[in-house]
Amino acid sequence: MTFSSPSTAGFHPFVCEVLERVREVVGGPCGLHEPEFDEPAWRYVKETIDTAWVSSSGEFVGRFERALADFIGARHAVAVVNGTAALHTGLMLSGVQLGDEVLVPPLTFVATANAVTHAGAVPHFVDIEAETLGVDPLRLERYLAAIARRVGGRCVNGATGRPIAGLLCVHVFGTPCRVEELAAVCARFAIPLFEDATESLGSRLHGRHTGTFGRFGAFSFNGNKIITTGGGGAIITDDDTLAAAARSVTTTAKRQHRWAFVHDRVAYNYRLPNLNAALGCAQMEALQRFLDEKARLAARYRDAFGGLPGLRLLTEPAGCTANHWLNNLVLDQEFVALRDAILDATNDAGIQTRPVWTLLHRLPMYRNAPRGELPVASDMESRVVSLPSSARLGRSAARQSADAVREALA
Repeated sequence: MTFSSPSTAGFHPFVCEVLERVREVVGGPCGLHEPEFDEPAWRYVKETIDTAWVSSSGEFVGRFERALADFIGARHAVAVVNGTAALHTGLMLSGVQLGDEVLVPPLTFVATANAVTHAGAVPHFVDIEAETLGVDPLRLERYLAAIARRVGGRCVNGATGRPIAGLLCVHVFGTPCRVEELAAVCARFAIPLFEDATESLGSRLHGRHTGTFGRFGAFSFNGNKIITTGGGGAIITDDDTLAAAARSVTTTAKRQHRWAFVHDRVAYNYRLPNLNAALGCAQMEALQRFLDEKARLAARYRDAFGGLPGLRLLTEPAGCTANHWLNNLVLDQEFVALRDAILDATNDAGIQTRPVWTLLHRLPMYRNAPRGELPVASDMESRVVSLPSSARLGRSAARQSADAVREALA
């Protein structure tokens, strides 16, 4: 199929076709990923206000942590103020020290690398694969075989002399990366594995939830995530010692006492407030519905774009159940030059779409960070367009009508 002439609207016919197919799915103007709140959210948040338990003490914090740990299938969840705090705390308590290096993909939100920097370490960028947008296990193994050496039982970057203190893999857009294979590579090179699972609540690989394959997993509950606490994040781990340390260090390391203020280490005021946790409890009750609706939305996108030459939808690999946090188009190389026109046309129509993040090694603070060759990340940066993915877009017409009536009567 060849497109050669501009449309009367000023856009290439391929761009117009993409816009019309997106409209077919979403119906009209909409945001990229919008939160929604049911009646329990109002009731739980009001309870925190009525009782004045709005800060980091209060029953909803523990309740939210238990619901989260049970859903994920982990021993512990420690709720904190955002996903960056979860990553920072997890890295710090996992032994990442000043001057270490932590391997990270360049195609991720900046918080992944920032958390490494907050922990005093240096981000070291490694390439991804096109199928999941996560770190490529085969490329990683070849790269480590070329640059790594063992010193005193630790893996060291032979070029810089710095210890490689971990791999922080990312489940990009909620699609599980090849974390089992990455864990095997890390084991062969004596490198700890950590998971940035901030976008992947509800995603599983071979039935096992993301965030449970490494020493810890970090989740985010920002306003644009699959559930939200306004801000918020969590550290997930099966390690009792790490969990206890996380609870302490995120609450200023204050020892339990009826009235004394005794703190036993330099620590952080990272604990999630009770008011936010109340919202999280209500969101957890709706989580499975959100996941079901987002799965239906993903199916609608597959139907809408099936058979259109020039692009593909980013889909979950075999063995994965993704949460479909964001649905994404991947343009064929032939149409890469039209990516920005697609972004212009959709956003002009009030339909919010976005490109992927600027690759982290291109940002000024990380330009001199160590890195391997990054051809796949560089290629995918120019080819991906994120589509509107709010759960409500996956509802049936009957359900949307019922919701509209309920809201009108409220």
